[in-house]
Amino acid sequence: MDLSGTSKRLQLQTVPGVAADTVALRCLDYDRDRFDIEFALTGAPGGAAGGGRPGERTTTKNSPPPRPPPPDGTTYNSYLIFGADAVALVDASHEKFRELYLPAVRAALAAAGRASIDFVVISHTEPDHSGLVPDVLDAFPGATIIASKVALTYLGALMHRPFASRAVKTGDALDLGGGHALSFVNAPNLHWPDTMFTHDAAGGGALYTCDAFGAHYCTAAPYDTDLPSLSPHYAFYYDCLMKPNARSVTTALRKVAELEYGVIATGHGPVLRHHVATLVDRYAAWSAKAGAATTTVVVLHAGEYGHSERLHQALARGVVKAGVATELFDAATADPQELAAAVGRAAGVVLMAPPSSCADCAASVATLVSAVKRGARVLVAESYGGDDEPVDVLVSTLVDAGAPPVLDALRVKDAPGDADYVRFEQAGTDLAQALTCKEAAARVKAAMSNDVAKALARVSGGLYVVTAARGGGGASGAMVASWVAQASFEPLALTVAVAKDRAIETLMQVGDPFVLNCLSDTDAPAAMKHFLQRFPPGADRFAGVPTSPSPCGAPVLAAAVAHCECVVASRLDAGDHHVVVARVVGGGVADPAALTAVHRRKVATYY
Repeated sequence: MDLSGTSKRLQLQTVPGVAADTVALRCLDYDRDRFDIEFALTGAPGGAAGGGRPGERTTTKNSPPPRPPPPDGTTYNSYLIFGADAVALVDASHEKFRELYLPAVRAALAAAGRASIDFVVISHTEPDHSGLVPDVLDAFPGATIIASKVALTYLGALMHRPFASRAVKTGDALDLGGGHALSFVNAPNLHWPDTMFTHDAAGGGALYTCDAFGAHYCTAAPYDTDLPSLSPHYAFYYDCLMKPNARSVTTALRKVAELEYGVIATGHGPVLRHHVATLVDRYAAWSAKAGAATTTVVVLHAGEYGHSERLHQALARGVVKAGVATELFDAATADPQELAAAVGRAAGVVLMAPPSSCADCAASVATLVSAVKRGARVLVAESYGGDDEPVDVLVSTLVDAGAPPVLDALRVKDAPGDADYVRFEQAGTDLAQALTCKEAAARVKAAMSNDVAKALARVSGGLYVVTAARGGGGASGAMVASWVAQASFEPLALTVAVAKDRAIETLMQVGDPFVLNCLSDTDAPAAMKHFLQRFPPGADRFAGVPTSPSPCGAPVLAAAVAHCECVVASRLDAGDHHVVVARVVGGGVADPAALTAVHRRKVATYY
């Protein structure tokens, strides 16, 4: 069914035949404009919304818009597998779809001549995949939850009620009859510690992967038909969610290498059917590259405790942005020998405060402290769970072990918002840069001959300060820029090169506003001195700097002779930089007589 003229906000699309005897329930959330701090979903690059397929049914709420919805937002996918003897539901969507979900489930059951669900397979317990588990169990009280041991522990803590369950691990099986023999593969840290894949051998085979191989890409087209439009979303999703777990991705790919499957049923975005091999190969190549970094940081977090999961992911993203690999461990479930070995070979360690009441967590912390190398770069952070082990105690313990933290402990006073996630990411990047700064400088010098370095330095540029802010969360940033150029007249656009490990990079995703402040010859030295200094994570870059707000929300420097208000339209991966293409939506000149300062270098091995 073509979705033109239907509601943009929340839709539920029923798609039969995604695999043998299998129906997809795609919960389309076109209005989800951000998924954690990095995911700027609204306005993300992509093609037009696709039409549906014969036999699909879409239910909506709210009134129709005047045109088809754009490819913004995300989807929460779940699947009904109809075996000859039993029915299994894989995942249970987001609670915001409560009004639409169960009627669609009952309709799909009725269409298949079935009355109930026998098993609910939980790929992992993040609320966008398990939020409606209580509703499903209320509707089908005879259903048994199938999940990893860790996931069942997490689910019990979330539901606070008894339920029938069965813990499964790699190699375990569940026969639904009629050739639907489900097998399970533990795939921890993709991107939560309780994740598992489910393989159905029926037909050409299907692999249910939850977050892995997904994309925050919301269109009515249920499959990966339009690869060019899907690709940037698929890559961005990998960078934000999977790249910090690159080594775990490689391990998971190895575990499923011998399985046959023609479909990857993802938890977000389109079902992969037409380009499975291509998209799996991309994961393998990206993960091999990210996981090959010789410098590693171990991140010990508290799993399903407080806000540790999202905060430690922000930290890990900051680490990998600077070219350092991460190894992630859940303090409640970590194998002591594996943790000790990883800490022993790591150059850096991040310790997220676990709950003080968790004996297994305390044992993991003790293992980390005993294995950490003297002089290792260490960072301690709160998890904001209400029962955190005091960070000052953890810092003192690490100091006694000969590994004093290199940055002040990260403390969280309220429920984390944008500013906190940015601060944690900045801390991860600062930690990684402290580990690699000498090697990075050496690589730049080795990348070009002396003659090329001198010649490239003759390419001059202006001097600017880019300022950005994200409304509501208090997150803001600034950087000195010289790699700036106008790109087009129609649409009016310019480009800015932003190093991937810059703190402001997080605030310059597609759809984000920023201001390009032009510096004059007279004012440039003072502005550069201020904005080129190394700020602590989360520090106010504008303290003591006169500014005024622009209509887009980013600050305009009082010292700027002119400014351009911009919105990021797209981003090009250019190696160690992103080339940001931005539409110019406003601006002004403060001093018509002043000229923009020019930046000239002697050699091109520095900015």
